[in-house]
Amino acid sequence: MSDQLAPAPMTLRKDAIGLREVLFQSITDMAPGAAIAASIPFGAAFAGGSLPLAVIFALIACLFSAVSVGELAARMPAAGSLATYAARGLHKSVGFLVAWAYIFVGLLISPLVLLQLGSVVASTLHDEWKSYPANLWWPWTILAALIVMGAGLYGIRTSAGLGTILGIFEVGVFLVLAVFLIVHAGKNNTLSVFGTGHTAEGYAGISGVIAGSIGTILAFGGFEGATPLAEEARDPRRTIRRAVLGAVLTIGILYVITTYAITVAVGPDNFSSFGISGDQSWEGVARSLFGIFWLFVFLAIVNSTIANANAGVNVSSRTAFAMGRVGAFPYALARLATRSRAPYVAILLVTVLTLAISLPLGLHYGPDTAFGIVATGLVLLIVLAYIVTNIACIGYFLRHRREEFNPLLHLVIPVLGIAAFIPAWLTAAGLQVFKFVAPLHPPFVYAAPAAAIWMGLGVLYMIWLLVRHPQRVADVARVHLDEEPGADVPAQHVPTDVVEPA
Repeated sequence: MSDQLAPAPMTLRKDAIGLREVLFQSITDMAPGAAIAASIPFGAAFAGGSLPLAVIFALIACLFSAVSVGELAARMPAAGSLATYAARGLHKSVGFLVAWAYIFVGLLISPLVLLQLGSVVASTLHDEWKSYPANLWWPWTILAALIVMGAGLYGIRTSAGLGTILGIFEVGVFLVLAVFLIVHAGKNNTLSVFGTGHTAEGYAGISGVIAGSIGTILAFGGFEGATPLAEEARDPRRTIRRAVLGAVLTIGILYVITTYAITVAVGPDNFSSFGISGDQSWEGVARSLFGIFWLFVFLAIVNSTIANANAGVNVSSRTAFAMGRVGAFPYALARLATRSRAPYVAILLVTVLTLAISLPLGLHYGPDTAFGIVATGLVLLIVLAYIVTNIACIGYFLRHRREEFNPLLHLVIPVLGIAAFIPAWLTAAGLQVFKFVAPLHPPFVYAAPAAAIWMGLGVLYMIWLLVRHPQRVADVARVHLDEEPGADVPAQHVPTDVVEPA
């Protein structure tokens, strides 16, 4: 096998998208419509009518982390995103494991929202036409996965443009409905929902709010979704930073307003039974109070799930591409289509894995319970990645940018971000380290061993690479638009050609 230096791999399409598209990549990766309708209500079983307080907790935690991500993105605009930050700020092996975790996060986003899509569409069709089976949800999940795959294969301009259109629609629908609900609540409007007095039975006080914050953190998950598009964005050092912070602030405010509105409309002491579908859901409330407006809510949820799945495919495929082109992952993942310059092998693989995760879980547990299991696993890994990114921010500026080190931006805020995430992570992991942490019950806790197995496999694979091809692990720190990969990449295996998918 030749040890000669590999020719430079093909790059993604540069300067293809601007701030608007990049911002909506983060927004649609957060999936505000789907999050408002499903991720946040998932926490109602624990936080009850105190769910708005859980949203505030998640907003603060994610805002701290968004500052850290923005600071790193401004110095390292990279398709490897969080993995590159961890490799540069801490150690190459940490960066590799973040990439390993982040790939799985990206893979879980599509199954998560497409399970929700199938559940909502089947439930709605059954409500309108009783002859339609309420459990016939899976065809819609498959159809949406194929739509997202098609958008991805057409390239980032098509994919990001789709996300922008869908994102604007879903935000507008839920904001208008929130105003209607606040007006409808009238004298029942109360600030007590921002306290701990309305938590669900079995999760009293702050423990209920922390358990409920798992769903709300999931609602914010993906705010960093713009970072893997750095190599395709114009002026990425400024654009990515603005997109990440802008997404957290604007959508965070939307979450606070909408969660407050639905809580006071339903009643904070009756809110623990609120869910994804049926009468006690966003669509159900809209149907009972505002007639035909339920149709707009339904369309917003469908749009949001497709947009979120689209954003998840963008994130996971770009991260896989970045790792593939330096040999940390199979080289085939770095192959690009001729016209669109899309990483088509990675996109096709993500689509297959989306269906392989969502269909078995949904058919066994039902789509709503499967949604909760996938959500818990996703939170475990994404929160861990955020915690590591906060630590990496401290390490990067102390080790590599000492002259730019700002005690507030590069020490205090990252430490606060770490502290804010730990309780929710312990709850999702089923670890009762503190008295105020109440672990989740089965089957949601099954996600913890699954995530642990995935990370264990990543450790074993990394050890193998360190023994056989150590440069490939080191190059995780160099998955950067300003640099080329290192020497340990055999020339005959690097996909320097651009191949049109069959």
